[in-house]
Amino acid sequence: MGDESAGELVVRRSGQGWQVGGEEADDLTSAMVLADLLAGDLGVAGEAPRAEPASQDEAARLAVTVAQLEHALTARVRVEQAIGVLAERHRLRPREAFDLLRSAARADGQKLTELAGIVVDSASNPLLPLPATLARQAGATRQRGPSPRRSRARS
Repeated sequence: MGDESAGELVVRRSGQGWQVGGEEADDLTSAMVLADLLAGDLGVAGEAPRAEPASQDEAARLAVTVAQLEHALTARVRVEQAIGVLAERHRLRPREAFDLLRSAARADGQKLTELAGIVVDSASNPLLPLPATLARQAGATRQRGPSPRRSRARS
């Protein structure tokens, strides 16, 4: 990923959606979550954007961008919660849980935020099962080795 020079992670609009570093995301919420995860992997500290003087056209574009970001931030909370639910249920790292959520949304033809809402709701209501693309069988979750306590007890 060549965009993280000098501790920066670049998120930019692309023809198909959003580009975060070298990876593509379909919507702004996905891009923001991905940027957060990548920044954590890279150790990039979040900094406030620098304000620069803007022309009238640029001010209008910035106003639209601010509105989009505000909407994305409200939707992002739900996505982060869904990542936590999937990470706990399937014993995944947050990045793996996000990848699972994103690929399931694509496979089901759903918006990421809608699927995230279903996942979060399933955590508080046992009558709501996870969608089949997210419900893994017990053997499909990542296996961990035996606990050191159990190994010593058997010896």
